[in-house]
This record gives sequence, structure tokens and C-alpha cells, in this order.
Amino acid sequence: MRKTTPYLHFDGIAEEAMTFYKSVFGGEFVAFQRYKDTPGGEKVADDDKEKVIHITLRISERVSLMATDLLRTMGPVKVGNNFHICMHTESEPETERLFDKLANGGNVEMPLNKTFWGSYFGMCKDKYGIQWMLDYSAD
Repeated sequence: MRKTTPYLHFDGIAEEAMTFYKSVFGGEFVAFQRYKDTPGGEKVADDDKEKVIHITLRISERVSLMATDLLRTMGPVKVGNNFHICMHTESEPETERLFDKLANGGNVEMPLNKTFWGSYFGMCKDKYGIQWMLDYSAD
């Protein structure tokens, strides 16, 4: 396992919140993308296009925070669904092994697949209700 990263979910305030966390922890933004700038972004509702699909604040070599704005179609943001734990793995087989074990008895939110950003990635909720992201990137 390379590292574990909290992935925070917001209701349209991800940029504001992450700017606040940067003022608290320091670091730098190493990734920032709005829904309008993604493949299929033209299909996103006009009032959601400027929302943040992904932002990463690298605090140190081993510590990062990641975040997104959930769209209304994803359901309301509330305590309990406002984060995932993202496991950055060493290989596709490790990713599959961990994903299968975590999803067993839970449910798959996004099957493992190659993504437009280049990762082998999937999301699931385990049998205890904890939300997980499994991410492998050869970089």
C-alpha cells in the first residue's frame, strides 16, 4: 500500500473548504478540476459546472487531503456520506484483492475500471457502511 488519503465530500464549498485547510496545514494544491472540464462535462447542469470534481491538497510527501463537490443527483451531503477513505495501492492485483474483500457483504458504488484520469479505480461501501476508494496509478 502506498498511502491512505481522506476524500472529503462537500455541497458546493469544496474549493472554500480546501482553501481553509491549506491555511491551517500549509501545503500546495497539486490537482484541481471542475465538472465543466471533464469528459461529459457539457452534460452537467449549468449550476453545477463550476463545482469541483476533484482537488488535492498535498500537505507533505506522505499526507494529502482530497475533496469533491457532490452533485444533487448524488444525494444530499450529510454526516456519514461526506467522506471516503482512499487507498492508493501498489498494483492492479492488490487493488482487485482489497476491493473484492471490502465490497463483499457491502455494495459496489463504482466498479473497478480504467478512468479518464489514468488510474485503475473503484468505489464501494463495506458491510459496516464505510465508503472506500481503491486507486492504482502506475506513476
